[in-house]
Amino acid sequence: MARLTIADIAREAGVSKGAVSFALNGRPGVSEETRARILQVAERMQWRPHSAARALGRSSAQLVGLVSARPARTLGVEPFFAQIVSGLQAGLSAGGIGLQLLVVEDTATEIEVYRGWSAEHRVDGVVLMDIQASDPRIAEVMRLGLPAVVLGDPLKGQAISTVSADDKAAMRRIVDYLAAIGHTRIHHIAGMAHLRHTRARSSALRTAAKALDLQVTTTTTDFSDTEGAAATRAALSSSPTPTALVFDSDIMAVAGLAVAMEMGAEVPADVSIVSFDDSVLVRLMHPAITALSRDTFALGEQVAATLVETIKNPGEVVRTTAAAPQLVVRESTAPLR
Repeated sequence: MARLTIADIAREAGVSKGAVSFALNGRPGVSEETRARILQVAERMQWRPHSAARALGRSSAQLVGLVSARPARTLGVEPFFAQIVSGLQAGLSAGGIGLQLLVVEDTATEIEVYRGWSAEHRVDGVVLMDIQASDPRIAEVMRLGLPAVVLGDPLKGQAISTVSADDKAAMRRIVDYLAAIGHTRIHHIAGMAHLRHTRARSSALRTAAKALDLQVTTTTTDFSDTEGAAATRAALSSSPTPTALVFDSDIMAVAGLAVAMEMGAEVPADVSIVSFDDSVLVRLMHPAITALSRDTFALGEQVAATLVETIKNPGEVVRTTAAAPQLVVRESTAPLR
């Protein structure tokens, strides 16, 4: 069945196509009586605007973009990313906006995607995640004039919208708890070394170590269960062994728990385990894993709202702060024997 067009409405209402366009888009050029008749005809014929034509008419794509340069195999099983994307999509769809998601090999490819999107007016704005210590993407989207929101701490000297999270305070919350129950040797199995939040967490761990007289170590990984397992095996094979392991993701925490059990280490009697991310996955483990818990779906909605506000107000920088995560103590941690 052919798609209904404004020509069909014009023919039914006995007016020109121009009059129909004026009426449907709320523009002057037709009398109120004619406008009302056209709208009644359009409603009776169940006409809906073609999304591409509507986007061209408003210079808006009704679409925002999210590109990830993380390994696709880690994203496919990571609950945190899935919940962020779900919340982001829910927040956008409430305003009739879609989400374009791409997974690419590296940062250079990601930047090329932004250039293409900008040149072709494919998206109205973008979300930047996994912010790097020196991030070329931010300068590029600013140069392109592409509205964007950064999920991460505000960046000095860069006028870009952000939804910030205090990773240093989050790490300190974990370390204070572990120190309070007697742990003295903490091994942090972190994400990728070039990410700002990895560096912030590691820095907070070192600062806390000096204040609390702890022995601390950080091993960076690609967030995968494979590298998380390998880092756990190396940590538990070292001497002296850590009394507590802190993982930057729930996938790695689960992998680490499996390795500890495989190596004959009792959790939490021999080593305690904490995850920076909470999900059904860590709650279903035996023992259930202590974790920093936050409403990740709501965080995605917050990112969506911040981006929409940025798009609606060109040139305006919107800064919001994510709710602080709460440490939920479960069976994977206990006082040091």
